[in-house]
Amino acid sequence: MLAKRVIACLDVKDGRVVKGIQFLDLRDAGDPAELAAAYNREGVDEVIFLDITASAEKRALIVETVARTARQVFIPLAVGGGIRSVADARGILLSGADKVSVNTAAVENPVLITQLSEEFGSQAVVLAIDARRNGDSWSVYTYGGRKLTDRNAIEWAAEGESLGAGEILLTSMDCDGTQNGFDCALTKAISRAVMIPVIASGGAGNAEHFAQVLTEGEADAALAASIFHYGTVRVSDLKRHLRSQGITVRL
Repeated sequence: MLAKRVIACLDVKDGRVVKGIQFLDLRDAGDPAELAAAYNREGVDEVIFLDITASAEKRALIVETVARTARQVFIPLAVGGGIRSVADARGILLSGADKVSVNTAAVENPVLITQLSEEFGSQAVVLAIDARRNGDSWSVYTYGGRKLTDRNAIEWAAEGESLGAGEILLTSMDCDGTQNGFDCALTKAISRAVMIPVIASGGAGNAEHFAQVLTEGEADAALAASIFHYGTVRVSDLKRHLRSQGITVRL
């Protein structure tokens, strides 16, 4: 059985890591390079760096901050926010990232997924999906959760896989920042719709929430921000708990 991954997320605004609730009421959580270095020492399996306002502000991602962060980690680093072209992605990968994450630009120009996959390999392309429940289904949002689209999250995940995405970063906007648990129903639906790995994001509050989404939600990895940033849960303790539940994780 493949090991499940524990991932730390750095939501970056104006060069600082921030965290809010349901994409709102952001508060400062520290310097991205310093936090990345700490998570590298603590044993997270990957770090995801998201420039959360780059698309909304229609600007390029902060490459210098990415490079400074990349120098601090010796584990996979995925970077997203404001990547609109192969050239943008190349710049991020050359700055030290191992993967690029696309969301808004991919929704508006799906062929970008294929272009990135053909240029860098599908393993380097993460399709990020921000989804909110809409009746009996989930709708896709873009521009950092600001814009509702007409896309269904499950259908978009399957399409993204067919276009060349190698991984799905799935964020439940309903659960984001609440610390009440991941959306296992959403995660399970997406996981069963695709063959590529799915990273669950949004709602982590304790170690058992990770265990639930990795089993009931059938996620391949689970991500957290707040509980790591503010010391609510330590990575080493989390991994011990997961192992006690029979979940295979990297030491």
